[in-house]
Amino acid sequence: MAENPQVYSDADALARALFQQLGGEIRLALPLGLGKPVTLVNALTRAALNDKSLTLKIFTALTLQRPVPETDMEKRFLEPAMDRLFGTMPPLIYAEKIRNAALPDNITVSEFFFQAGNWLGNEYAQRHYIAANYTYARDVLVAQRPNLLAQLMPRDGTRFSMSCNTDISADLFAMRAAGKMDFLAVAELNDALPFMDGDAVLTADAFGMVLEPAQQIDLFSAVRRPVSDAQHAIGLHVSRLVRDGGTLQIGIGAIGDAVANAILLRDQQKLDDVFTAAPFPLTGDETVPFDTGLYAVTEMLVGGLLALMQGGVLKREVDGAVIHAGFFVEARDMYERLRNMPASERAKIQMKPVSFTNALYGDETAKRAARKDARFVNGAMQVSLLGDAMSDSAKLGQVVSGVGGQFNFFEQAFALENAQAILTLPATRISGGAVTSNIVWQLPLTTVPRHMRDVVVTEYGAAYLRGETDEQVIKRLICIADSRFQGDLTQKAKSAGKLAPDWHVPDAHRRNTPDALGHWVKPFRKTLLPDFPLGTDFDETEKALLPALACLGDAISSKRKLMGLILASFNMPPHPQEHAALKRMGYAPESRLSDPLQSRALRGALRQVSEQS
Repeated sequence: MAENPQVYSDADALARALFQQLGGEIRLALPLGLGKPVTLVNALTRAALNDKSLTLKIFTALTLQRPVPETDMEKRFLEPAMDRLFGTMPPLIYAEKIRNAALPDNITVSEFFFQAGNWLGNEYAQRHYIAANYTYARDVLVAQRPNLLAQLMPRDGTRFSMSCNTDISADLFAMRAAGKMDFLAVAELNDALPFMDGDAVLTADAFGMVLEPAQQIDLFSAVRRPVSDAQHAIGLHVSRLVRDGGTLQIGIGAIGDAVANAILLRDQQKLDDVFTAAPFPLTGDETVPFDTGLYAVTEMLVGGLLALMQGGVLKREVDGAVIHAGFFVEARDMYERLRNMPASERAKIQMKPVSFTNALYGDETAKRAARKDARFVNGAMQVSLLGDAMSDSAKLGQVVSGVGGQFNFFEQAFALENAQAILTLPATRISGGAVTSNIVWQLPLTTVPRHMRDVVVTEYGAAYLRGETDEQVIKRLICIADSRFQGDLTQKAKSAGKLAPDWHVPDAHRRNTPDALGHWVKPFRKTLLPDFPLGTDFDETEKALLPALACLGDAISSKRKLMGLILASFNMPPHPQEHAALKRMGYAPESRLSDPLQSRALRGALRQVSEQS
């Protein structure tokens, strides 16, 4: 540490100086997600690639990467818009080496959380994954004895802000100040990051060196996905479980956007007609506006929480804040909104370490008082009929993402009075052209064990599981499963001796079908339940293409469905934006007999989607 850290403009020169000062071996504590100092990390990686006598060990999580389009259709859609959608942040060299199986032995990278799906099938990443709850990742990192912490930060005079990543970094700086750790800290400046005050602030003497690159990196933008009928329905069901005056945590993604949208609509008293039209039994009676308001404590600050704050729903203050969060990575408009907020408004969002947000330890009495009537809303991939959940992995032990803080919030839900851990998931998914159930008899892997089952929500309703017998849990989960799979699930439970032989699915739950769901939500899609309730970076033509491309993707593995799309390109009325959409994809706008099959199938998908909307 120095009162005036040494300032570099050349990242490669800084990398050489760091290796020299640290004896040729760097054990790098690197923030997850947005806070990675990409310019510096790439310079350190280049130095180690060029000199095999140097050692670089990286401990991190959530290495952000732009998608790599594989099919011709993906390339046509993504490549022209890649910079606009995801930003121009240069790729991390270590990630490219991992992807190409070219990382040398003197560089090692371990992550405790993956960008969802990015490392499936990658042997190096899968072998070097470390399974850890978010609150314990700090201790795993400390055990690596890091000698360098590097982070992307904005600066205001002599003050620096950890901004998007107080999650673990704040604790590490505190431990160093207490004499429990010893490491060199380096900041890479970035003015695009919002300057978050409070616990996120560090003074210049916290750093040994600062990188002021001639060209600052563009921030990664996490593109919002369109919200489906099922996801909107899940959001509507969840909104009925959230108590005014309570506490909320939601995650990133389409379901999180749907939950935030439904809560805003509830506060505006716009959901009466929606709930009256529901074809499925509704659970939960929390439908009144938020007069007292909510307080949010969350590991991740997401756009949905910001919308709830600016919409006047998040207004219950705890120590001057309506949101306590550990990190953020979102669509670029959220960064801009945070930067442009009046300082007094931004001060109501306080960035904290996850040891604060994800746990009750430390000032437990105050945390319990603040986190009343908490609703912790997270996603799962599959749930078994016995109530355990798989949220982070796929079959054969492949890690899709990681447990992150999900289990931490289950622990809090069981420790707090009147709290609930709510798991959300669509009842089905399409894989290889086949529809399968996300509610299954048994799971290959477990993230949340059955003894911590609480509330599960699909598009067909909410199931309360805590404290119930196995038989009652099975019944309730079958009742929110897709009706196409209820018979098989019932038979498996009966065969295992877990369900009474004479039990049948109640009549009220026998209409759990996509058609019934569509008849419910579609009348509200253009008004209350839009594709992008929180906004999007996609233009109008791209928004028209997205459902057509999804339709084409579902059909690609079925000759019958593919032929149906080709026929639709001849016998269905044109999509209103058909010419613009085909031109955007590099195909001839006008229909011709000589059109390639891909173009013909896309035209048919556009027409089919238009007919169904």
